[in-house]
Amino acid sequence: MQPSASGFRAFVVLWTGQFVSLVASAVTSFALGVYCYLQSDSVTTLAVLYALPFVPFLIVSPVAGPLVDRWGARRAMLVSNGGCMLVALLMTVLLWTDTFAVWQVYFIVLVTASLRALDLPAFEAALPLLVPQEQLGRATGLRMLATGVSAVVGPLLAGALLLAVEIEGIVALDCASFLLAIVTLALVRIPRLPLQETATGGVPASVLQDAREGFRYLRARPGLLSLAVLLGVMSFGVGFGELVLPPLVLAFGAPGDLGLVMSVGALGMVVVSGVISVWTWPRPKQRVGGLVASLFVFAASIVLASLRPSLPLLTVAVFLFMGSATLIVGIVQTVWQVKVEPRMLGRTVALRNAIALTPQLVGNLLAGVVCEYVAVPLVGAERVRSDLVALLVGEGAGRGYALALTALGVVTALGVALVVRSPRLRRLDEELPDVPVREWDDAGAATSR
Repeated sequence: MQPSASGFRAFVVLWTGQFVSLVASAVTSFALGVYCYLQSDSVTTLAVLYALPFVPFLIVSPVAGPLVDRWGARRAMLVSNGGCMLVALLMTVLLWTDTFAVWQVYFIVLVTASLRALDLPAFEAALPLLVPQEQLGRATGLRMLATGVSAVVGPLLAGALLLAVEIEGIVALDCASFLLAIVTLALVRIPRLPLQETATGGVPASVLQDAREGFRYLRARPGLLSLAVLLGVMSFGVGFGELVLPPLVLAFGAPGDLGLVMSVGALGMVVVSGVISVWTWPRPKQRVGGLVASLFVFAASIVLASLRPSLPLLTVAVFLFMGSATLIVGIVQTVWQVKVEPRMLGRTVALRNAIALTPQLVGNLLAGVVCEYVAVPLVGAERVRSDLVALLVGEGAGRGYALALTALGVVTALGVALVVRSPRLRRLDEELPDVPVREWDDAGAATSR
């Protein structure tokens, strides 16, 4: 099949396939977690399923980025979606033949997460080759809108489909969604750029040399490294907060209340993503300011969630928490796409993702330890022992979790303030101008315009 779509039209075609695939994968992930929990009756199994994808993603990302730059974004996405389709097909066969076992899910998650480490930088690297520079913010917003909608719709659809077609049908639909993504990729033209020469001259001979060149590229641009660190600060807050929020809500509310709070949080992602997709993005000098302001709103929302055991207060706080996190990611991605040469995007995006997501995993692991062994024993499980703590986080059960969130909000704000002091970040636009606006032909030749 000859590719027929280019430019923003190609992006819309590509986005459509990715959107359907994201929704189907969200449905499968939720349904598979429920299915494995029912089969094993083990919360530990569920926890492992949630944490396990981080490990291969972080390990594979430094290699996945150079592969994107070597293969081109289109081929990398074809490999990623094709591999995920084969994994889903294998799981469908195992389920239909009654040979599926819970331990097999660990292998499936490891392989799928590794393939996703290839897909994410590939999609981001494709945007500057498809979309005019002034439309990059909107394209990023549409991508994040797809992520937000899948987070809202996935669990709802999963519950209905588990009753209608059971887990076998859900996995089969996921397999079909990857096929649709492959078809949309076949319909678009994404230029494949020649390999970037190294700083010392010549084309890198290996993927490892590519990776080292990506490290050197970022090290020579401290402003971009500061952006990645700021994203890591936010990711730590997300990782810590998402583990503390459920017990905090359930300490004074019902499971339905937790579902409401999480749904409104996901709605915050959708609303902000929708605004980004139609927003006229600020001038270059306003980007860093908007990022810093969003990070302080993010930190303030964490503290807001901890002030009192109030469902309305928590709901507003989680909406701001998820909405500001979405805006932060959108700004960082857009700045990255306009500041980094397209030939270096794959490996630098992969490195940025690894830098940013490692703190999220640390936050996941640290939250349980801090709450179980420090915050809850210090404050009291059923009632607050200290008048000062009660003044900070209110009275009632489970306020140790609230104190942990207060500390997280303060640490997040201090971390942002520390990174923002970097003069290289403040002078990012002066020291690192936007890359020239170019048009690309199918062979990867560029012309400035």
